[in-house]
Amino acid sequence: MIEAMIHGFILAGGLILPLGVQNLFIFNQGANQRRLIRAMPSVITAALCDNLLVILAVLGVSAAVFTFGWLKMILLSVGIVFLIYMGWQTWKSDQSNSLSAAESNYGLRKQVLFAASVSLLNPHAIMDTIVVIGMNSLQYSGANRATFTLSVILVSWLWFIGLCAAGSLMKKMDKSGDWMRRLNKASAVIIWGTALYMVWRLLD
Repeated sequence: MIEAMIHGFILAGGLILPLGVQNLFIFNQGANQRRLIRAMPSVITAALCDNLLVILAVLGVSAAVFTFGWLKMILLSVGIVFLIYMGWQTWKSDQSNSLSAAESNYGLRKQVLFAASVSLLNPHAIMDTIVVIGMNSLQYSGANRATFTLSVILVSWLWFIGLCAAGSLMKKMDKSGDWMRRLNKASAVIIWGTALYMVWRLLD
């Protein structure tokens, strides 16, 4: 059981660490909100979406769903459109605006929508979850598989909370807002780059 727990922690940590749209969004929310607690809708939504994908991967459900080529095409198309829109929203955000304006741009509903979208509309990330986590879970059964799954789920919560807190800390250190403006521009470029990659996947 200890082996399954450690395996789950290391595997999930390796998968979640790379810079991606989901991580950028959570970090930006921690930096853009007046208080850390106001960014929690993003954290909770992203973690729950990740948990859902992990559970489906372990159960083998998601692998069966993605055997349908038309479903992958729909997800890719919707994901591309959404990422282009999100990139534009991120690019034009200005940290010199008032805090209340920033918060109104990313209120509860928008945070939940964006966090769910960046978590569920990236087929590449979903396939990674299916293949890597789903396949690794097959070596365990019963309590050991449950322990492996819970370890992976716990990593998501710890990571997103820590990432959001890091964004909040950066905001406190960046009094002028210059670094956040640069981060937003860089984030937008990465988001658009992900969209272009998905276009290539769609046309391939």
